[in-house]
Amino acid sequence: MSGTIENRESFLQNIASKLNRKAGEYVKTPEWTHQPQFGVRRGASRRELTDVLKNAAEAVYTKVFETDAAGLPDQLDQVIQEYGGAPAIATRDGRFTEYGLNSLFEKYHIETWNVAEGHKNIDRAAQANIGLSVCDVMLAESATAGLYHDKDKARSVSLLPVASIVIVPASVIVPRLTQAMQQVESDIADGKEISHYINFISGPSNSADIEMRLVVGVHGPVKVAYVVVSDR
Repeated sequence: MSGTIENRESFLQNIASKLNRKAGEYVKTPEWTHQPQFGVRRGASRRELTDVLKNAAEAVYTKVFETDAAGLPDQLDQVIQEYGGAPAIATRDGRFTEYGLNSLFEKYHIETWNVAEGHKNIDRAAQANIGLSVCDVMLAESATAGLYHDKDKARSVSLLPVASIVIVPASVIVPRLTQAMQQVESDIADGKEISHYINFISGPSNSADIEMRLVVGVHGPVKVAYVVVSDR
């Protein structure tokens, strides 16, 4: 399918003239007098941010569990059972091993994403009951999990299984999207390699398109749970 763009230049010229500018002219970012987005919950403690997260999670039909690093294997075991158990798939993330979850993976025969196996990974994720991920940043304000994906941490793990269980290190909880994007910008400025894409997920899928009635679990994960774990 192909097409043409007509009257683009005259359209842009018209918009520019209304803004008292020339088309293509560089626009310097304004220095805003007030930037309230940076002050929201500035200085809040981990405990305060976790409480904000828990309140926001209720609104998006997401359960939040809390534990420390030592208790994570038992807590995650309970959550997996509550959400129906295996089959399960997980991202290939070294943090699972750091948290001592290898035995739990063996218990439930949890598959791990393997980029060398190509589309088979997607098939496993589509057939899985549970997908396990570790959060890279958590927006407390909206209970939104930010997952920085790469070849080993594909979004299929959090989107295709019936239930998505996300481990949330307490240190990655930030007030809102503002702080998450500041982290990304800081990494870019430092020359660090960043994710090709980032998923921000707020609870199970839902839709209110039909007769304005909210239906939860339309596509993607039907259930979502966060396991907040104190860092070592």
